[in-house]
Amino acid sequence: MTTTSESFNKCITEGYSFKGLDTLIGVAVLNEKPASDTIINLSLKMLNRHGLIAGATGTGKTKTLQLVAEQLSRNGIPTVLMDLKGDLGGLAVPGEKNEIVEARKKLFNGAYEYENEGFPVNILSIGEEEGISIKGTIQEFGPVLLSKILGLNSVQSGIISIAFKYCEDKNLHLNTIADLKYFLNKICDENKDIQDNYGNIAGTSVTTILRNIAELEQQGGNYFIGAPSLNIKDLLLKDEKERGYISIIRLTQLQDKPALFSTFIIYLLSKLYSSLPEVGDQEKPNLVMFIDEAHLLFNNSNKIIQDKIESVIKLIRSKGVGIIFCTQTPTDISENVLGQLGLKIQHALRAFTAKDRKAIKMMAENFPETIYYNVEEELTTLGIGQAFITGLKEDGTPTPLVKVILAPPVSRMAILTSSELSNCIQASPLIKKYTTNKKFNTTPSPELEQFYNKIQLLKQKQEQQEAAARIQQKQVAKKTKKPVLPRRQSLNTMMFNTMMPLAGMFSNNMPGNTPVQQSQSTQYYYTKEGMKKGPFNEFEISNYIINGEINRYTYLWKTGMSDWLLVSN
Repeated sequence: MTTTSESFNKCITEGYSFKGLDTLIGVAVLNEKPASDTIINLSLKMLNRHGLIAGATGTGKTKTLQLVAEQLSRNGIPTVLMDLKGDLGGLAVPGEKNEIVEARKKLFNGAYEYENEGFPVNILSIGEEEGISIKGTIQEFGPVLLSKILGLNSVQSGIISIAFKYCEDKNLHLNTIADLKYFLNKICDENKDIQDNYGNIAGTSVTTILRNIAELEQQGGNYFIGAPSLNIKDLLLKDEKERGYISIIRLTQLQDKPALFSTFIIYLLSKLYSSLPEVGDQEKPNLVMFIDEAHLLFNNSNKIIQDKIESVIKLIRSKGVGIIFCTQTPTDISENVLGQLGLKIQHALRAFTAKDRKAIKMMAENFPETIYYNVEEELTTLGIGQAFITGLKEDGTPTPLVKVILAPPVSRMAILTSSELSNCIQASPLIKKYTTNKKFNTTPSPELEQFYNKIQLLKQKQEQQEAAARIQQKQVAKKTKKPVLPRRQSLNTMMFNTMMPLAGMFSNNMPGNTPVQQSQSTQYYYTKEGMKKGPFNEFEISNYIINGEINRYTYLWKTGMSDWLLVSN
């Protein structure tokens, strides 16, 4: 697509001229030729709106990241770089002169006349990578974030909250994974104080939590979780020339450990957000973080972690922090995050399949409209070190889409040798504060063990006191033994015991017994259903008593009695 260079230069120059601070990034291209008078700058003020560097393998993404980090350092802005390929260490030493670099510098007509130089670099690492070890304590994660990382449900998250609250109340510290496991296995077990004042803890839920912790340990979580924890201020350092320090975090062993990678990123973002004050919009950001291989963050992490990342990305710009994602294609990034990005640097894409071509077409449609380029076609023909760029003006509106030849980095565009890497680590201002030791604690802290022993002693003392009290109660009971009350009898038993003596009175007249002399004139009467029955002699009355015709509630009269009486009387 051809057009007049005059209108193009005017459009692009106006679109990339800013009132505030800016930094050079490249030179515009029109009709496949560099427009040397049209320099492309980035507004420093708008870098806290985040950004994206994307492109196929080998198109120059890493060199673009290196260039932007150099330019930010010159402007006194510290940066943090996630180095998953181990090829960013060259920022610490000057680059080597070569014809390609010198020819590209000439395209800027003197606007980019920097000598080759190294920049202030701190080589950090998590895991077994060589570098200054950075860690974060369990306590710093907090119950909510830790529960999200472990993928716990609401009941299991409640147990983690109890653990944190209990430790806070008892002035205990959870630093390592070993500390957390010890708390769940030992201190929670049969702890009446927790059950009475914090809530019941189900053993099955604890087992699930421990299983999820084991998964994190398997990916190397013990290397990262521990003490001493990283102080965010150590990422905001400047050297004697007021250049911002470039903190390179070596993560080459995490490419196949997405859970640990996501855990580290979300920890760092959350700590930045919680530690830094609200500053709003400034002339330049306090810090810019580059997350390379960002697809690991979104494609392989659980949805809870992705939601947390999206939430922090939306809020962290008010802390003066910008996040720039680096990946092969914009579709690697969550749509919710992609919509938050103000800067887009798109290197060449490859279209080998119908799916690839469809994706490229969709990406071309997402760029601002332009009359100067056939974006869909040219996305597949960009050369190494070329990219389409659009950013934000200071009023928040997008800058025109422009094809750019990017400036070359002035530091080494290659890795450090082993001796150079070691020298860089030893020269770091952080070497005395942190350690390069890659060992981690597999045993709990003495503080927790002492607390557990104290609980056990108190428990044993209480059990002894309760046993002594039971013995004393038994002794007192023996001394003040009460008389045994007669056992309560049933109604039938009471009737039997009452009636049998009466029956015995007349048993002498029973067949087979020797009769006792009785007065022949004695006659007996009883009542039944209001009717008087009788007279009967002693033998007849005894038979009525035995067969139940007469019971203890029957009224009886015999010769010589003044009145009727109940048999029981």
